[in-house]
Amino acid sequence: MAAAPDAEDVLRRSALRVTRPRVAVLGAVHAHPHADTETIVGAARAELGSVSTQAVYDVLRALTTAGLVRRIQPAGSVARYEARVGDNHHHVVCRACGAVADIDCAVGDAPCMTAPAGHGYAIDETEVTHWGLCPGCTGPASHPRT
Repeated sequence: MAAAPDAEDVLRRSALRVTRPRVAVLGAVHAHPHADTETIVGAARAELGSVSTQAVYDVLRALTTAGLVRRIQPAGSVARYEARVGDNHHHVVCRACGAVADIDCAVGDAPCMTAPAGHGYAIDETEVTHWGLCPGCTGPASHPRT
């Protein structure tokens, strides 16, 4: 697996120490968008040979806190991670297989929806999750004719 583009430089610019687990986990998140922790652990182990599950959780927490990785958790799903951060995008989730895909916001500016006034919050982000069936789950093979 290839590491994320300039992973070491990205970590340094974010004031994070460059370690082999951080480089491997950041590379895994770039290589496997919307991956769950188990997938990221497997990819990091394939890269490093050995790394504890707790170390991967710790790295994911540090990368998320630094804004290098985004953690999403659609309802009823485990946490997933993506490297697409700092833009205004949402997600679509397949109800059948759990596949997740990005959807660009139609408005473009964050937040792309306006919350009702009067709550006193300074809204800076809106998360939208669309639910449905992916093409693989709605295709002819998914619904055999009897």
